[in-house]
Amino acid sequence: MNDQEIKHDAGKIRPTLVPIDIIKAIARVREFGVNKYGDKECWQNVEVERYRDAAYRHWLEYLRDPNSCDDESGLPHLWHLACNIAFLIELDN
Repeated sequence: MNDQEIKHDAGKIRPTLVPIDIIKAIARVREFGVNKYGDKECWQNVEVERYRDAAYRHWLEYLRDPNSCDDESGLPHLWHLACNIAFLIELDN
């Protein structure tokens, strides 16, 4: 009997398909936010429109200079964009 016969995971998501670097990037932005605001769950109380605006600002900065970093955090704008999109995805459910 092979593993697929005893492990019933057909149709389940495969998190190992997600590139590790995006997870690390979002985690770094989240760590910055938790240190700044002192609450790891406060992001859930922010209006969706604010995340849309923030994502757009970071996207524009990334387009202007793909190597640019956020002035306050020192982290790449692309990482902030990924984090804002992750928040939007979570809040959309």
